[in-house]
Parts: sequence; C-alpha cells; structure tokens
Amino acid sequence: MAGSEETTEDRNLRTLARWRQTGRVLVEALPYILKYDQKTIVVKYGGNAMAGGGTTDDFAQDIVLMKQTGIDPVVVHGGGPQIGAMLKKLNIQSSFIDGLRVTDAAAVEVVEMVLTGSINKQIVTGINAAGGRAIGLSGKDGNLVIARKLAMTKTDPVTGAKQAVDLGFVGEPDRINPEVLHSIMKSETIPVIAPIGVGTKGETYNINADTVAGAVAGALKAERMMLLTDVEGVLDQDKKLIPKLTVAEARNLIANGTISGGMIPKIQTAIDAVEDGVNAAVILDGRIPHVLLLELFTEHGAGTLITAD
Repeated sequence: MAGSEETTEDRNLRTLARWRQTGRVLVEALPYILKYDQKTIVVKYGGNAMAGGGTTDDFAQDIVLMKQTGIDPVVVHGGGPQIGAMLKKLNIQSSFIDGLRVTDAAAVEVVEMVLTGSINKQIVTGINAAGGRAIGLSGKDGNLVIARKLAMTKTDPVTGAKQAVDLGFVGEPDRINPEVLHSIMKSETIPVIAPIGVGTKGETYNINADTVAGAVAGALKAERMMLLTDVEGVLDQDKKLIPKLTVAEARNLIANGTISGGMIPKIQTAIDAVEDGVNAAVILDGRIPHVLLLELFTEHGAGTLITAD
C-alpha cells in the first residue's frame, strides 16, 4: 500500500514539474509576443525543408500560432526537389548553372504546375486544417511579382572574356506590388506565394524562392525574413553554428570562404533584404519541429540572425 502511494506521489510530482515547465515557456514567450505584435514576418519555406525531418503539419501550426499572437505572416515557398522529381517522371531533361535550373518552355510549364498546383495547395490546406485561413497565389496574381529575364554571364577561364548564359525562362523580381498582399492581410488571411513571376509581355518566369522572399520582405518592410532550409544555419570554420552576424561580418565570411556554395545566395538574399529595410533576416533549419516558434519566442532563438549592425 505504501509503495502504491509513493508511486502516485512520484507521478503527481512529475506532472507538476511538467506544468511548471510549460508555465515557464509561456512566460518566456510573452515579451517576444509583445515585440512582434502587428509586425509582418516573411517566411520562406524551402523545398528541401519540406523534404526534411520537419512536417508540413508542424510548419502550419507555427504559422497559425504566429497569426493568432498578432503577427502577420507571409509565406513564400520553394519546391526544387519536387520539381526535379516531376521533370524526371515526365522525361524532361533538367540542368543547373550556378545553382539555377535552366528552364525551357517545356520545363517552365512543369515548374508552374508543381509550384502553383500541388505544393502551394498542400501548404494552404495544411494551414487551414490547423485552424488558420490561408490563400494561395503566385507572383502572376494581381501582378504581384513583375519579373524580368535573369541576365547571367560567365567568364571564359582561358580568354577572360565574359559570355552571356541563357537560362531560358528564369527571372528575377523587377517590381513587387505589395498592395495585393496588404489587401489579403487586412482580411486576416495568410498569403502563401509560389515564386512564379510575370513579364511585361505576359511571359511566365521561374524565380528562385529565396529571391522572391527577399523582394517581398523588402517591399513590405517586414520585421523579419526567415529562410527555412535543410541546414542549421551559418557555420564557422570549426563547423559550429554562428548565432548572429552583421551584414559586414557576413560579407567577410563570404570573402574568406567560410560561407560557400549554396549558402552564399541565401546570405546575399538576407543582406539585400536587410539593406532594403527589413529589420533582420535569419537562416533556420526547417527540419527542426516548430523551429519558427523557437526562433521567435525564446531567448536563445535558433539559426543564424543577420542584422545591419
């Protein structure tokens, strides 16, 4: 009998400890909830993050909770792995130059179908199922993202001459029309944007999702831009996470080779966004469950934060 009473007491103590921990977490979050109240946060949800350990359900719950605490979240999503899988399934050849997919007329139709169709609707459905209200759109809707053809040059290693590289229907934002998003956000709805732009003659352009997120964040003068990917953030030369960088420090790390490969365009996007008026940008590991909440509402944060100074 005494042993049974001790077991019950131990169980009650464990339950009480869990309640106290929950209370501490909620209290810790309070100043950050107040800090971001009525602020716009642009979240880029990468295709690699979708394919990683974090689930769409976790992401959707984070976005809904952000909205319910007074934040105005705007989601921009990628879909590189999913596009690649569909192109392979349809036997359409696909190649990359400096990390950008060469997109011919056949490929751009598939890109638009995958991004604006299956991926966009999956995210919208997830947010709605979690109790939010989201609407899917691409940069073509309401002329949200007016794009121009991306001009790329390569330097000939022998002659040193610069040669133009044709990436097909790959574009970059020329102009963002934030009024489209303001109208959606005023209706307490969460915009979910596929990174497809429209040219001045109605052309369809495939645009890097990081680039679209940065341009949208700059146009909205967002408080934060959050890039979810499949790495934990920026690592130093000892492979340890760097929690915070200034723009100048980030540029120095690119120059000395600490930041390299696919992280360079992400950091450059973050730098451009901060210089366009975004208060801060952060690179986050989207494979971590509820990483958005950990970054926004805890003292230690997560990932690498990039600020002007």
